[in-house]
Amino acid sequence: MRTSFNIPDEIVAEFDQVWQEEGLDNRSRAVREAMQEYIEAHSQLEAVTGEVVALIGFDYRHHDVIQELHGIQHEYQDVILNTGHTHQGEWCLESLFCRGDVDRVRELTYRLRDFDGVQRVKIMVIRDEET
Repeated sequence: MRTSFNIPDEIVAEFDQVWQEEGLDNRSRAVREAMQEYIEAHSQLEAVTGEVVALIGFDYRHHDVIQELHGIQHEYQDVILNTGHTHQGEWCLESLFCRGDVDRVRELTYRLRDFDGVQRVKIMVIRDEET
């Protein structure tokens, strides 16, 4: 299947450099592998059940989304224990330490990923295997 994406030139250039350094045959192969890794990460997050402790880390341009991000964080006070925040130029790196039902933590993660001004969202989850 042929498809097209709107991706900033600098990201495409960096992506091309990485897959070529890894010795892959072509960009299509690299995109397939990246998509598979994304699907696997999603599937692993979807498979978790019950109560969890999680760290959600994300970066964003402060002025683009700060009001909306604070609004979302207030909506999830039931699972956000505390936050950390630091600056690098116009970019911010935020960490949310969460505890609670995985459905709420997962929902929060997906809401953060839906912001255009948020560049990346990463989550680490631990849970009690006995529970």
